[in-house]
Amino acid sequence: MLAAMSLPPTTTPSGDETPVRGRDDACPGALRLHPADDGSLARIRVPGGLLTIRQAWVLGRVAEELGDGRLDITSRGNAQVRGLAAGCGAELAARLRAAGLLPSDRHDRVRNIVASPLSGLDGGGHADVVAWVRELDAVLCDDAWPGHGELSGLSGRFLFALDDGRGDVAALGADVTLIATPGGGAVLRCGGPPPGPGVSPPSGATHPDAAARRGGRRNGSDTLGRRAEANTGGDCVASVAADGSVAGGGGLWVRGEDAPRAAALAAVEFLTRVRDSGTRAWRVRELPAEHSVTTGGLAARLADAGIRAVPVRHTPAPASATPPAPGPVPGPDGRHALSVALPLGRVSAAQWRLLTGLAHRSGADELRMTPWRGVVLPGFAPDDARGALSELSDAGLVTTPDSPWLGVGACTGRPGCAKSLADVRCHAARMVAGGSEPRPVSGTASDGRRGAPGPLPVYVSGCERRCGHPGGRWVDVLATGDTDYRVTVRGGAKDDTPEAEDGVEVTAEQLAGAVAAARGTT
Repeated sequence: MLAAMSLPPTTTPSGDETPVRGRDDACPGALRLHPADDGSLARIRVPGGLLTIRQAWVLGRVAEELGDGRLDITSRGNAQVRGLAAGCGAELAARLRAAGLLPSDRHDRVRNIVASPLSGLDGGGHADVVAWVRELDAVLCDDAWPGHGELSGLSGRFLFALDDGRGDVAALGADVTLIATPGGGAVLRCGGPPPGPGVSPPSGATHPDAAARRGGRRNGSDTLGRRAEANTGGDCVASVAADGSVAGGGGLWVRGEDAPRAAALAAVEFLTRVRDSGTRAWRVRELPAEHSVTTGGLAARLADAGIRAVPVRHTPAPASATPPAPGPVPGPDGRHALSVALPLGRVSAAQWRLLTGLAHRSGADELRMTPWRGVVLPGFAPDDARGALSELSDAGLVTTPDSPWLGVGACTGRPGCAKSLADVRCHAARMVAGGSEPRPVSGTASDGRRGAPGPLPVYVSGCERRCGHPGGRWVDVLATGDTDYRVTVRGGAKDDTPEAEDGVEVTAEQLAGAVAAARGTT
């Protein structure tokens, strides 16, 4: 059966205008709580979505004892607790610190790291990036690391993506992306489109001490014109233009052991360009063109830190973020991981206890939250996997790739958000219940096969802000009143652009039919 694609995580449109801001970003964190109509909201960064069993238990207790009894998983694989009472901030922070979920107060909101959720579990990819996640997080929080003061100034929206080579999180539009390559290396990109499949290290790159691999030396240019020397050592090695860019697009190949430090230094380079530009850019793509992060400038910074970086080129190809299909995921060691999707990205305390208990039962002592608002539980014997999936399905979680919940998302809506015009989650649930026979959405099955294009993702929003909407082409279901909606297909070069001047105006009761018609758009 073809795998299903859950709702794609939000990506930032690559606009041509640099935003003018008079403030820092207001993203909530574990310490900076966001006031809402249903109480305060805390967003708890979980790099790579990686939780120990103890940390998962703590999150569940926090949601049940301090919040509204539910946990949300965000489009960056972080956890969110709503309904927090006024004055509970100190207790929340103390619990999170004790569990290792708040290792640095000063760096709380900058620990935004997504990673390939099946890395090391199914035999796919070129590397197990879990170690990269741990090391990058440690570097981000290390006060003794050079540049640590700058890193604490990253926006809460800045995103790192660590892809094991399968191309899943590399397609999420992160600000800094590492893609594992065969032979133990990685391609580092800072902003820009994701690389196409099959990126290879340059010829001879497994011998980085070769004289031809001096791509990171300075050439005397100023900070806006720093560039790496041209490298002609192999077919994938790119020439570097005078402005520091790589012909045909590309990135920098670095050794695997240097990859996490290189990613952190890319963020430092971004912050330098922000200061030079005099803007308050939060994302790499918001920098003015004359102050953009260049391949040459980044290579020079890495060279100063003792990291050899080789410019590489690739053939750009369309990328598609493909989450694990719900169900069992066989591994090369005979063990199975379980991939589970959460309806609208939310679980009750009881459902979370079940997930955590099953993770403990597997013996893996690990639970992974995904950027597609799902959970991966590693380490099950095949017979145990079947029983666990049955328990999860009975609890209302998604365990098969043909569920009508897949590809459907919604913002918080009423009563939690004062700006929302409708109870969008209630209406989304009715829409799913009243829809036609489910069919799989395009994605990648556990055996790596990619399915044909399927229905577009759907996002139900309570107001024009459309908080959390997906990137790419999607069906925009926008509340225009208490029970009224406008359904429009959006997408194109900028993913906030409608494909038609006027959407279809419907009531909440008519959503299922209108959305089904829009999802069939090709």
